[in-house]
Amino acid sequence: MPTLDWIGKQAVVKHHEEVPFHLLQEVPDLCVGDPGSGNLLVQGDNLLALKALLPYYAGQVKCIYIDPPYNTGNENWVYNDAVNSPEIAAWLGRVVGGESEDLSRHDKWLCMMYPRLVLLREFLREDGVIFVSIDDNEAARLRLVMDEIYGPSNCIGSFVWKRRSSSGMRATPLSVDHEYILAFGRDSSKTVLYGLSMGIESYPYQDERGRYRSTDLTVGMTRVERPNQFYPITNPRTGVVYEANPNRVWRFYPETMSEIIAADLVMWPDEVGGNMTRPRYRTYYDPNKEKPKPVSSWIETKSTAAALISEDEEEFDINILTSGLNQEGARELGLLFEERVFAYPKPVSLLKSLIIASTRPGDFILDSFAGSGTTAHAVLALNASDGERHFILVEMEPEIARSVAAERLARVIRGYVRGNRNDSPVDGPGGGFRYCTLGEPLFDAAGEIRPEVSFADLARHVFFVETGEPLPRDGACASPLLGVARDTAVYLLYNGILRDTTPEAGNVLTPGVLAALPTHAGPKVVYGTGCLLSEARLREEGVTFKQIPYAIATR
Repeated sequence: MPTLDWIGKQAVVKHHEEVPFHLLQEVPDLCVGDPGSGNLLVQGDNLLALKALLPYYAGQVKCIYIDPPYNTGNENWVYNDAVNSPEIAAWLGRVVGGESEDLSRHDKWLCMMYPRLVLLREFLREDGVIFVSIDDNEAARLRLVMDEIYGPSNCIGSFVWKRRSSSGMRATPLSVDHEYILAFGRDSSKTVLYGLSMGIESYPYQDERGRYRSTDLTVGMTRVERPNQFYPITNPRTGVVYEANPNRVWRFYPETMSEIIAADLVMWPDEVGGNMTRPRYRTYYDPNKEKPKPVSSWIETKSTAAALISEDEEEFDINILTSGLNQEGARELGLLFEERVFAYPKPVSLLKSLIIASTRPGDFILDSFAGSGTTAHAVLALNASDGERHFILVEMEPEIARSVAAERLARVIRGYVRGNRNDSPVDGPGGGFRYCTLGEPLFDAAGEIRPEVSFADLARHVFFVETGEPLPRDGACASPLLGVARDTAVYLLYNGILRDTTPEAGNVLTPGVLAALPTHAGPKVVYGTGCLLSEARLREEGVTFKQIPYAIATR
């Protein structure tokens, strides 16, 4: 398979393994609403933050969306990764320049992206998907790097999103008005993307059976091609007869159509009135029913799509993703803040389309280049009508994290008045999020566990190191038994968890400590500072002992 090479690649391919595990520190004053809502905003370098979040969310995330620097030369982004490489060390803390003034700008961008993309892959569920926004500056290089990390067979494709309606002012022969969103699956054979109809917002009508939408009862085939689907149907209540169109036959055979009519799933023009000229099908919302796949090109709005597709063509809005332009994102922030607080935010509708296409209620959505918090805003907007999804955000800049993203989400959750206007207040959907920063690394420079590390902090790390999975949310942090994975019980002896306050005894595996451990019939792995049991006794008891900190200093 062809691969891409660049300055510093060999130094960053394994850099994610060198990144230390940091602790997450909650900032109560910046938390909002219900702390048990499962939502999280982390302020800190996203490489460090991703490593800190792995013990909690590895293999749990259904959808990742990131909007990294496009490397246009006008963004003033700074290379900050402390990679152990002389050639990269010279870049540290320096602004990445434009094409003509910085000949290593693409190398720097690739070195920054590679370890983050590797870590992000570890968060995905087997059926998870990652979306990456990008433009022509780095689209080709991004595709090659994603192929290398995720595998070319897991490339789902690239969406084309129209981001503006006006012609650009740049002195170039072509006015580029689109960006790309590259999509990869953890395992594309398990990934399902849904048409926009999955969202309950796409079902505008309601009766005693639930929310429904009006869909076409015909298909674009002629009576010659489908003679068995060319027949008249009758409204049983009024007796009005409707003939099939010779160039557009009914979508069901007569027997099935009779069942549908009997089930009152047909909307009749003589009863509905208005502009309806032929019977339509009443389709009810079912979040558990697989929907048509979305197509890869965006249409600006549903009204634009409607103008492009006539009544005699196939249904359009079940599989075409729709979104506003970049200026819509700016207007949305303007309704929340009285001044411009963030440049070029993505529109909420763009993220809603991606989230609807890839997730269901209960899923986790991760954005590690959070910016103004559009991804979380989209999650909250969907939660108001479509069940609870959960967001995990990471934003590096402290001021943007606190004053823009956190403040934006707080106003959305609680409700707000649009800017400085006299409009009616917008009701908040409720919910909440925890706000965290990155604390000290788990280990000090000598490789020892820092004294301020709690049992719960180390327990999450130990369970993740041993199993590759997060500690179950109901996992015991008041017991040395952390949990069971694949029939193996994982124990931790640390900080006197067995109520032994002597300096060493409670953290050392002795015959007495072994007898005091919660029982498990299968294999057992015990982490502790020391072991006084013989190898024969460990084998007899089905115990594997691992000494801390050495066994957990690296993954």
